[in-house]
Amino acid sequence: MVHDAGLMPLYESLLRPLLFGLPPETAHNLALRAVSMGLARAPKSPDRDLSRTLFGVKFPNPIGLAAGFDKDAVAVEKWKDLGFGFVEVGTVTRHAQPGNPKPRLFRLKDQRALVNRMGFNNHGADAMARRLDGKNAGIPVGVNIGKSKVTPLDQAHEDYAYSFRILKDFADYVVVNVSSPNTPGLRELQDKDSLRKILESLKEVDQSKPLFVKVAPDLTLGAIEDIVAVAKEMYLTGIVATNTTVSRDSLKADPGIEGGLSGAPLTDIADEALRFAKECAGDDLRFIGVGGVMSPEDAKRKFTLGADLVQIYTGWVYAGPSFVPNILSAL
Repeated sequence: MVHDAGLMPLYESLLRPLLFGLPPETAHNLALRAVSMGLARAPKSPDRDLSRTLFGVKFPNPIGLAAGFDKDAVAVEKWKDLGFGFVEVGTVTRHAQPGNPKPRLFRLKDQRALVNRMGFNNHGADAMARRLDGKNAGIPVGVNIGKSKVTPLDQAHEDYAYSFRILKDFADYVVVNVSSPNTPGLRELQDKDSLRKILESLKEVDQSKPLFVKVAPDLTLGAIEDIVAVAKEMYLTGIVATNTTVSRDSLKADPGIEGGLSGAPLTDIADEALRFAKECAGDDLRFIGVGGVMSPEDAKRKFTLGADLVQIYTGWVYAGPSFVPNILSAL
């Protein structure tokens, strides 16, 4: 990571090759540590007002860091220095858990993609609450909550409610993650009856906290329509579209690596899920568009398709600290 805008080309020519020479999870942890220590900064963002106020929250700009990068909120006060207008921490679960065995993060460099099967590795909701207490991120913070692996599916609603209860006061909005492919059975919770049960348990805790549900790009259009109907019925704030994909149809060749695929191969299917969900919802829900944002043009298209906010992850890994300012310059 670099401090000076004039040194930004060094990311692609020097720093990224060094990081990409390391195992992906090692590189990720080093980058996160650099951010948390304040060693990473982006070039100055464009000097114009890109702020917007949505669901009672003011966002200095509409580009955020997607969940999964800062799972335990260790760098929550530093993401504004990279130009982000908001950050989503997590996914966090009620119980601390190590996640899946390593290796569990893979690069497909020639296709500008990642495959992860991390499995919600995190220190748990209680640890995150302690970490967020007294912190000032300087930008809105979303908290993404998931189901603990040890929790049976029929008790998932209790698991989500616990995390929601102790973390909601540190969050500007909360996202219910029922769409990761890396926790056994989790995607079954996208079924409308299971989802309704989870959301009812959260509404019993707090009726007013802005609440989103994160959906998979692999759902049928009928299943997306059902989720939108439940979101409207439960008066949710909106939908995050989308998570990673288990499909390999968009790859030139299947590398045979299990897990969620992100990056350039996800762009089209994530866009289509966003477009259709927005079509179903009309103006009743807010949308956070995520998945396959690898260029400023990809981000602009998300807004055209109905996103109110856009998140990045894999595109930022490949493009480096200049990526957010470049997107903001294009908006």
